[in-house]
Amino acid sequence: MKNLRILVVDDHQLMRKGVVAAIRDERPDWEVCGEASTGREAVAAAERLKPDIVVMDISMPDLNGLEATRQIINQNSQTRVLILSMHESEQIVRDVLDCGARGYILKSDAGTDLMGALDALHNNKVFFSSNIAEVLLRGYLDGSAAGDKATPSGLVSPREREIIQLVAEGKSNKEVADTLNIGVKTVETHRAHIMAKLNLHSISDLVRYAIRNSIIEC
Repeated sequence: MKNLRILVVDDHQLMRKGVVAAIRDERPDWEVCGEASTGREAVAAAERLKPDIVVMDISMPDLNGLEATRQIINQNSQTRVLILSMHESEQIVRDVLDCGARGYILKSDAGTDLMGALDALHNNKVFFSSNIAEVLLRGYLDGSAAGDKATPSGLVSPREREIIQLVAEGKSNKEVADTLNIGVKTVETHRAHIMAKLNLHSISDLVRYAIRNSIIEC
């Protein structure tokens, strides 16, 4: 089996370096081919480095891990993404699965689960921390795993989620337009549509929505 190439993405340097060190110590035959500290950096690095697996945090500035995962998989369907996060709500787990990630482990379980998760993804399997598996099972038993009802986070498109994050982080329409390479008028149209669709009446409402749906951290 070919040497495994891994990209590690986390905005907290200490956590990122810890993951890198653990991989290099435990599996020197695997290669950490790069690191990134934002979702947008991760998308660019994945396109450039072509890693086999991306270890991805969810809550990051500029572009969150869920949107980054969607874009990375759209670029290269062969890249597998392992989510490494502290979030374990049923909605977040559903969002992770919807974006195409193949594994999800909690940061609190990284010491025991990280190598097993990477090995599973390397062998085209899926891997979930025991707590995450319980959330999935509970959702299934409750009849909610099939997504019978539209959830708030499911109402918006990937592009709209990008705009929500950037606006919630305090960026102006022009800054959002420059970041996404679209026109200011297009941003204004998206913003108005988002506010109407989600029945939000102020930027404060938008920020609260972004926090509740883990698009940004408070």
